[in-house]
Amino acid sequence: MDTFASVRYIVDDVPAAIDFYTTHLGFVVRSNPAPAFADVTLGPLRLLLSGPPSSGARATPADAAGPGRNRIHLIVADLDAEIDRLRAAGVPFRSEVTTGPGGRQILVADPAGNLVELFQPAN
Repeated sequence: MDTFASVRYIVDDVPAAIDFYTTHLGFVVRSNPAPAFADVTLGPLRLLLSGPPSSGARATPADAAGPGRNRIHLIVADLDAEIDRLRAAGVPFRSEVTTGPGGRQILVADPAGNLVELFQPAN
């Protein structure tokens, strides 16, 4: 059995989420019983994409149904090249590049508005 760290993202449209993560961020489909659910993987990260009919989405309390400030964090070798590639593909950005002592980062949004941080460590 593979060992993964799993994160659940509640999404409005499972097929659109699958397309976003596989096309733009290099994830691979692990299972796809859409429209309720799918899971995609990238290395040890298993992203659970839960649509409205899924048990994961239905179990979410109404007062917690909106997006939070959580996000997955993907390390990239060349942030500027990733930004150019994603801009050309029409991926929406949710921030400008931010630089700190650990490196540089930018946020993109999946089709449901969930955040993904692209991070290039400082040299």
